[in-house]
Amino acid sequence: MTTIATGAWIRRFHPAAADAPRLVCVPHAGGSASFYFPHSADLAPAVAVLAVQYPGRQDRRHEPFAGSVAELAEGVVGALAALPDLGDDVSLFGHSMGATVAFEVARRLEHRLGLTPRRLFASGRRAPSRQRDERVHTLSDDGVIAELAALNGSDSRIFADPEMRALLLPAIRNDYRAIETYRCAPDVTISAPVTVLTGAADPKTTSEEADAWRRHTTADVTVHTMTGGHFFLNEHHTAVLDVVVRSLTTRDNPSGR
Repeated sequence: MTTIATGAWIRRFHPAAADAPRLVCVPHAGGSASFYFPHSADLAPAVAVLAVQYPGRQDRRHEPFAGSVAELAEGVVGALAALPDLGDDVSLFGHSMGATVAFEVARRLEHRLGLTPRRLFASGRRAPSRQRDERVHTLSDDGVIAELAALNGSDSRIFADPEMRALLLPAIRNDYRAIETYRCAPDVTISAPVTVLTGAADPKTTSEEADAWRRHTTADVTVHTMTGGHFFLNEHHTAVLDVVVRSLTTRDNPSGR
């Protein structure tokens, strides 16, 4: 895997055309930039994927974790603002916790840099103001692993190795703490249109919770429901990228709201 690190927060895996739209991809809880390597491979060179690397994992494993969704969003925005070639054709894609982080990034890009993303792709996550009383971060290590196994997000056999368990669980627990303590008022909106992608059998997002993203933008919202659970995007990789490409190469009809 060839990786170009653009500062601490951004990874580019494949070259893209200079005028290609930028797609900032934000990982799920416990995830890393490498999760988006296949997406980058399939979208290049037409789309430039900028994959976010959170502190406290992989090549940033010696750095302290970010304590909140807001801190993660601040780090991403600071990194994007420092890019000399960011341009104004920028979209955001986030899965699970990453969708919420991406929403907060969009807010800051609009308010701080005057940059409205072309589109926010919110995958596998309910609307920001839809809260549940979830406390995975307070569970035992075995409890956290059981949660991951239920979501089919990672191969639970990897946690049988004590060294891997010790390496991975702190980042996962920290991310769960960040997203489970996040709060957003119902009237907080962005100006960017939103494409919601959700799994029909996702225990973390009901169809009503997915549709509630409409309350958080003044632009259009399109909802795509696919078969599968929380990590439906793995089994529907091609279909998800088709949605992304169509959205980035054509202006969606605002009547989709």
